[in-house]
Amino acid sequence: MLRVLLLTISVLLGACSSLPPAGTALSVHPYQDALTMNGRLSVRYQQAGKEQSVQGKFSWTQTRDNTSIVLFSPLGQTMAKIEIAPDFASLQRAGEAVQRASDVSELTTRLLGWPLPVSSLRDWLQGYVRDANGTRLAARSDALQNLGNDGWQARYVSWQGDAAASFPKRIDLQRGSAGSSEIGLRIVIDSWQPQ
Repeated sequence: MLRVLLLTISVLLGACSSLPPAGTALSVHPYQDALTMNGRLSVRYQQAGKEQSVQGKFSWTQTRDNTSIVLFSPLGQTMAKIEIAPDFASLQRAGEAVQRASDVSELTTRLLGWPLPVSSLRDWLQGYVRDANGTRLAARSDALQNLGNDGWQARYVSWQGDAAASFPKRIDLQRGSAGSSEIGLRIVIDSWQPQ
């Protein structure tokens, strides 16, 4: 009986060790063109030479061509609504008129004070990065990795799901160089639902 119990415990413990060692590619959940997710974010950035920070929650909905993001305060009030389509981006802060631009990063930088790389986040939030040829690849477990020519780097800190099909739980993004202000963006995904 003791042997059976020990064997059962070892099998269960083996099943609990879900993720491979740091820096290895994961078996990421298949990429979804359409999904909804909710989570929390923390942004650290420079504005007018001073360190700024914002914390809150977000709701993210994407289809093949469009992305809709709602940013909430920690208490749940809507801070901004962002809509991205192939030919435009719009942002509306609470109590203000809708602003439009062709580039969502420029729009968020101008109105929020920090860039939100939405087109890249469509991949990053699902645990994918793109190589120099634009090919979508599974991210590595928690190694710091460069995410393209716009200077962003990511560390996939934790994952959820199982070893057969994981998706990110926490992603730490950073960008900065001698010629630009540093920005840090921490994203925690609380719920993830393909449509």
